[in-house]
Amino acid sequence: MNTHSTDESETIITARDEYSESVVDAQKNDDSSDDVPQDVVLRVSHVSKSFRLPTEKSSGLKQAFINWTRGIKGYTEQHVLKDLTFDVHQGDFFGIVGRNGSGKSTLLKLISGIYVPDSGEILVKGKLVSFIELGVGFNPELTGRENVYLNGALLGFTRDEIDSMYDEIVEFAELEDFMDQKLKNYSSGMQVRLAFSVAIKARGDILVLDEVLAVGDEAFQRKCDNFFTSIKKDPTKTVILVTHDMSAVKKYCNRAILIKDGVIVESKSKDDVADAYSLENLAVPDASEKASSFEASHGTQADDKTPTENPAPEYETGLNARVPLLRITPAGLPIVTSDDDFAFDIEYRFDEKETPFYVAFSLLDMKRGGIPYDSGSVPLTKRGHQKIRFTLPMKLFNSTEFKIVASIREDDPDNERDTKLVAFTSDKNSCFFSVHNDYMRPDYALISPDQLPLKQEYVPVEDEPTEKTQAEDAQGADSQA
Repeated sequence: MNTHSTDESETIITARDEYSESVVDAQKNDDSSDDVPQDVVLRVSHVSKSFRLPTEKSSGLKQAFINWTRGIKGYTEQHVLKDLTFDVHQGDFFGIVGRNGSGKSTLLKLISGIYVPDSGEILVKGKLVSFIELGVGFNPELTGRENVYLNGALLGFTRDEIDSMYDEIVEFAELEDFMDQKLKNYSSGMQVRLAFSVAIKARGDILVLDEVLAVGDEAFQRKCDNFFTSIKKDPTKTVILVTHDMSAVKKYCNRAILIKDGVIVESKSKDDVADAYSLENLAVPDASEKASSFEASHGTQADDKTPTENPAPEYETGLNARVPLLRITPAGLPIVTSDDDFAFDIEYRFDEKETPFYVAFSLLDMKRGGIPYDSGSVPLTKRGHQKIRFTLPMKLFNSTEFKIVASIREDDPDNERDTKLVAFTSDKNSCFFSVHNDYMRPDYALISPDQLPLKQEYVPVEDEPTEKTQAEDAQGADSQA
């Protein structure tokens, strides 16, 4: 496990000088920290960090010298963090969230002293222990027992201290029968459990955790949950957590920040941060995109296609001349809890007067895979350009992110008990939403439509533009000009 800890009561990490080694000044009474409140245990002040990415490969020393004389750098600067400033107080369970590549892990390595900032300053009060990557330092050729002593030594424990806690480590990891086997014979889950069980014994005032909440199987995760709950109740412990799990942010954290492209874009409250991250991750279209005209959808998705006897599979968009419009949009905020109902609109166009037709939709679990809910074929009664709103209770759904996909179907002449596909939604026209709760159903599987009361109603849609209205609009624009 990568750790960086110091026994000093106060550590200041400052910027790197261009021609010197990195500067990590450990001081107990530095003048620069006199104005820091007593309860602040971590201060990140105007910190920036960039990396050099090579843009071309030099064939040798001669070519490198020629490039240097011509002023060709051969690299670009990637600015990972840009002027970050925030405080963490003693007793905080502080969350840092953001999409991959936003700069979270770089920030943790700066806080841990692994990296040095290009500019700015980081003040750490107390002993800091960072869990950057579980299992770093393990030797696959050694037994589990030997790796416990090796990893414990890396964390600063003496042999006597490891002896006293060895039984607790093995019991927590649930590996009593495997400790004398070589680590290379462990499964990946067993290795993570052993690494986590050793790591939580580390003594520190500030714990820096990078995606280590969800390790092992469900039973082991409950143990981890109890451990983090106990830390949260200890006012002397401070935790800095990087995670993509917004349920964990809402459950454990009392404060959080959202980082995007190296800057803090949200820091009001943990709920605001979690909701902002979920919206960003779901890539919800903005209002202008939701309100795009029917003509745009009709024209761009189907006009250049020639219908066939069974046209749906031949259209990359899922649409065709029979169903030129089919899209799903959330009727409200696409972030709900398991106590809420989620409402969404399915907008479609189907003009055939004599053909019975249906809509079917499914919920896809974006994190774990699978389809926990399928509506089956729901008869539709209104034709033309219509919008129907479905409301579905979330009480049986686990905390995760979902995608709703839909299809228009018709009777199958070869099977009176089934329907066949006419058109379906592409990713662009599907609906994404997120459920947040504090528990996970162990029996999570396909939910029968009979278990949840599905509500449906037709709602008004925007008027479909016609040639007449378009001509009138154009004439009005000309007269104003």
